[in-house]
Amino acid sequence: MNEKTRQRRPAFDREAGVAIAQAMFHEHGFDAVSLTDLVDAMDIKPPSFYAAYGSKAELFERAMQLYASENALPLDKILAPEHPPGEALCALLVAAAKQYGKDTTLRGCMITEGLRADDEVARTMAETLANGGLKIIRAYLDNVQPGNAQTLADYITVTLRGLSASACNGMSRKRLIDVAQTAGRFISHELADPQD
Repeated sequence: MNEKTRQRRPAFDREAGVAIAQAMFHEHGFDAVSLTDLVDAMDIKPPSFYAAYGSKAELFERAMQLYASENALPLDKILAPEHPPGEALCALLVAAAKQYGKDTTLRGCMITEGLRADDEVARTMAETLANGGLKIIRAYLDNVQPGNAQTLADYITVTLRGLSASACNGMSRKRLIDVAQTAGRFISHELADPQD
């Protein structure tokens, strides 16, 4: 075969590689996806992988950023000031439950599950992204429920993470939503009680 008839390998699409990695990390978790898994799925060699992404952890960060850009809950709309706080917080939990259970393969929140990575660098990256959303929720609670903001923020965080873990463990979308609605009723009841 001469040079004229040899077909050139198509250029590697880095963004497509990020999307491939996102799906793999979301389905299996950071620790369970090896470099070999990634280069095989992207049909590239390790040197090309490192040239494109730097490291597995850096690719994980890009994959989480892509996930967030496509799946982040619209907190500014859900927690808008015109909505009563009890309704808004319930809507937040229900929206999360719907999001976490909408796909039968890519279940739960990729960023939340990234918090459980054994790799410290990957875990720290997930914490940084997760904290952005939690800060928005806490700022909202500081405004609408200043006397009880920390406890409510903790309750919402634990509930969101529990919904994600339960989705990953196979809980149906309907059951996730039922749990979210129950938690929302509890929050509404708490907010209805006068605070000391």
